[in-house]
Amino acid sequence: MDVMERIRQIIEGQPIVLFMKGTPQFPMCGFSGHVVQVLKACGAEFAHVNVLEDQEIRANLPRYANWPTFPQLYVNGELIGGCDIVVELYQRGELQPLLDAAGKKAEAASS
Repeated sequence: MDVMERIRQIIEGQPIVLFMKGTPQFPMCGFSGHVVQVLKACGAEFAHVNVLEDQEIRANLPRYANWPTFPQLYVNGELIGGCDIVVELYQRGELQPLLDAAGKKAEAASS
């Protein structure tokens, strides 16, 4: 399978996906760790992809998303952004409703 197709399937296959350096338990960069903290503060359940373990995704996701850095947060298939944007949305109270809606959509799809 083509790497771009694989990226698309990952993004569309989960309501909330974080492409990050490391894992939620062991982030390998401060920006990834900060986004994980924000998502946990919101009570969000999310999938993650460790780009340090998948060089194809690490090399091609910036081209797929037209976003050059990591982490990258996707909600319902849409790129939300990186650390600065996620933190800003959280501080303005705009992230929680996005995450809640994605969680409700996931619950409806599984029932």
